Amino acid sequence: MLNMLHGMISDAMGVPLGAGKCVVDRDKALDILDEIRGQFPTEIAEAKRLLDARADFINNAKREADAIKHKAEDEARRLIDQQEIIKASRAKSNEMLAYAESSSAELRRAANEYVDDAMQRTEDALSTALNEMKTSRQRFRQAARVAAEAPKGAAPTQPPPSIDVDL
Repeated sequence: MLNMLHGMISDAMGVPLGAGKCVVDRDKALDILDEIRGQFPTEIAEAKRLLDARADFINNAKREADAIKHKAEDEARRLIDQQEIIKASRAKSNEMLAYAESSSAELRRAANEYVDDAMQRTEDALSTALNEMKTSRQRFRQAARVAAEAPKGAAPTQPPPSIDVDL
């Protein structure tokens, strides 16, 4: 798609008294840019989905921890009349709370690691795409500079540098 856009610009008619300026079919150029944009990595959407899933995961873990806590509190109230059972229920309640908190912390840690890893992969993919775009832009500018410096009507002494882009 970048090669098509480069070809369209390099083959465009020049504008009178506009050194280095040309007329390009706007709709075709915009269509090509839209197609390029559509081919960007899907990791951006995946990262958003993962962040939403992480938030849901954490909220579910909090709800589960609250439910366990309320259940333990209800159980403790029900057994308050009996001393030995009160001691046992408090111990069980504390154990359940500790388990819920440790489970919640572990789930949060795992979710954070997973989202961080997915975001790192997305960042790497976007960085690679940006570097490729910068390289292509530099090559395009170099080709445009060579074309602009060539005398009008004269055959080029050397072919313009090619733009090789992997998408």
